[in-house]
Amino acid sequence: MASQDWFEKDFYATLGVPSDADAAAIKKAYRKLARKHHPDQTSGNAASELKFKEVGEAYSVLSDPEQRKEYDQVRAMARGGARFTSGGSGGGGGFEDLFSSFGGGGGAGSRTRYTTGGQPGASPDINDLLGSLFGGQGGAPGGFSGGFDPYGATRGPRKGSDVQARVTLPFRDAVSGTTSAFTVNGDRVTTRIPPGVRDGQKIRLRGKGAQGDPGAGAGDLIITVTVEKHPVFGRDGDNLTVDLPVTFAEAALGATVQVPTLDGAAVKVKVAPGTPGGRTLRVKGRGVTRDGTTGDLLAKVQILVPQRLTDAAKEALERLQADEVDLDPRAELFERART
Repeated sequence: MASQDWFEKDFYATLGVPSDADAAAIKKAYRKLARKHHPDQTSGNAASELKFKEVGEAYSVLSDPEQRKEYDQVRAMARGGARFTSGGSGGGGGFEDLFSSFGGGGGAGSRTRYTTGGQPGASPDINDLLGSLFGGQGGAPGGFSGGFDPYGATRGPRKGSDVQARVTLPFRDAVSGTTSAFTVNGDRVTTRIPPGVRDGQKIRLRGKGAQGDPGAGAGDLIITVTVEKHPVFGRDGDNLTVDLPVTFAEAALGATVQVPTLDGAAVKVKVAPGTPGGRTLRVKGRGVTRDGTTGDLLAKVQILVPQRLTDAAKEALERLQADEVDLDPRAELFERART
């Protein structure tokens, strides 16, 4: 909502940025100044406290796309010739003085008050002011329902608002794609969820939101996707991941083992002799298909330690332990820890 101050304050100069600065530059400038003048850093410094408030006010307007647009329009109108100064003895007419003759006001003792939402004392609404100036009703010239912009031009029909929706998908449906239905304004909307959709991803359906004014388009339906966890498979980008248990003998001697895939089939992978736990084995083309490309299946080796040993197995391991009596597997670990 525009206020009288917008004609008098240069929020861009307050933040030290040009008028065409993007959102990132505005945010960076605000953070720098807010840190510099924060009361915790400048306790008792009245000038810094005032600057901190001014910086916060400027950022609150310029960081909001709608408020920034309205502010730019108000400032452009002011630069175009409309100058508003505060009232006072010997000075020019104030913001309210300029409009005091409209709506029945005639002299200094009779002014029309413009407020927001009919609440006394609220900040003046630029749409109300300009609408009354040009004879409009309800803040728009000629009673036009579309509204009034700060240049004095009527607004066209307004597009409908966006509608937010959420959908929770099983892991398998998120990978392969599925169909979901939603109810928007009493109407049922069915849409295809594309294969490979990610947890937290937003899908925008154009024109499926709330209806706009006559002659204007509808808003959009924005769907936020939540993907359930799978008991076996995970996801890393377009790759699927799985923990692959192998026995100590398979890891030590090497073996060919089967790996499950998301479609229920099994593929064979070769475990090389001496494979350590944590090594990742890659199965090409068994991941997530998205945008015409398919990821891989990544099988991470998990070596199983036997819980029960036969006498023969225990004897074999004891012989192995005796053969490795001079081997310290943690020597390198300690050496690196000392660096």
